Amino acid sequence: MKSTYGIKCRNAALTLGAWLACGGAQAQSGVLLYGGVDANLEYVNHFSTVTPTVENGFTTGPGTSLYRLNSGGLSGSRFGMRGTEDLGGGLNAIFVLEGGFGVDNGMMQQGGRLFGRQAFIGFDSKGIGTFTFGRQYISWFDALANFSPTAFSTQYEPIVAQIGMDFRSDNTLKYTGVFGPLTASANWSFGNGFLGNGEVPGQFRRDTGYGAALTYESGPFSATMGYNQYNPTLTTAGGTGSFKKAAVAASYSFDGRAKLMAGYRWGQSKGADGSTVLRDDFYWAGANYALTRGIELTLGYYYDDIKKFGDRNMKNPWQVSFIADYRLSKRTDVYLTTAYSKNAGLNFDTSAVSFINGYFLGTGQSSMFGAAVGIRHNF
Repeated sequence: MKSTYGIKCRNAALTLGAWLACGGAQAQSGVLLYGGVDANLEYVNHFSTVTPTVENGFTTGPGTSLYRLNSGGLSGSRFGMRGTEDLGGGLNAIFVLEGGFGVDNGMMQQGGRLFGRQAFIGFDSKGIGTFTFGRQYISWFDALANFSPTAFSTQYEPIVAQIGMDFRSDNTLKYTGVFGPLTASANWSFGNGFLGNGEVPGQFRRDTGYGAALTYESGPFSATMGYNQYNPTLTTAGGTGSFKKAAVAASYSFDGRAKLMAGYRWGQSKGADGSTVLRDDFYWAGANYALTRGIELTLGYYYDDIKKFGDRNMKNPWQVSFIADYRLSKRTDVYLTTAYSKNAGLNFDTSAVSFINGYFLGTGQSSMFGAAVGIRHNF
């Protein structure tokens, strides 16, 4: 049994796509243990004194300053194992089991699941592709991660607004194939338990999800496009909505030190009665720059043009994020991460997206600033 680590891919242990890109599926038979521990001290202003819930009608309280110890700044703390067995003829059996935990309190994340981050098994066939079955990241999460300024950093990335709430999906079948400069991926979920109950007899559509993505990489230029649909349970009688999103993005690297990227995501969410709950256009742009061999700077900008949110008239939220990351060694780095949001809490935490991120903007406040200093060790 071996251990493996990697600072280069912040979230390399997150996605099947990153693993394949690093040649993990081509490794010799064996099981590899990996993980990461990430903690920081954070300051946030204008934070609500009341936690909004369904029961209190998403009511917030006065805004105040918050100081806390956090788990997960650049990447969520996790422990996992992944393995491969050479079956001959270019065919490998593969699996990943990965659980998230809070280093601040030692508790399991993802609702207390043992392997809440990933739990899948499958086959990788040389020249054909990879088929996986279980709880895993959806196709366009894998595709868009390389076009996100912070690589879907845990703390200050509006991932739910951009990707959707089902970016990690239960009961999912996924295919990924690499054909020269093209990577194709598609997934189908029989029932994601995030908002619903998973598979329900006699209700095939309930909580299902599906999507696909296509990525092109040639030298310094890369581009991707993808589509995703989630049909969550929205009523006690089992009525389902349809949350649809489509995105395009591109990036360009300069001399291996700088990378520019930008993208656009179209979104339309409808309720169980077919009415439009949310219609928006999400834009982002950013850059990564290796200032020195050990220091990497990241800047990201995000803007959500809300066309319609029920009968409410909302101001469009935007956010700027900045990261300075210093590598002490191959395994350990220290960092400063900051963000400023306008017309929403950090990561667009507003009822237009849901209060899933936990940055609750105080009543009467229109902006929020957060900053954290942290340390991360990968193994």
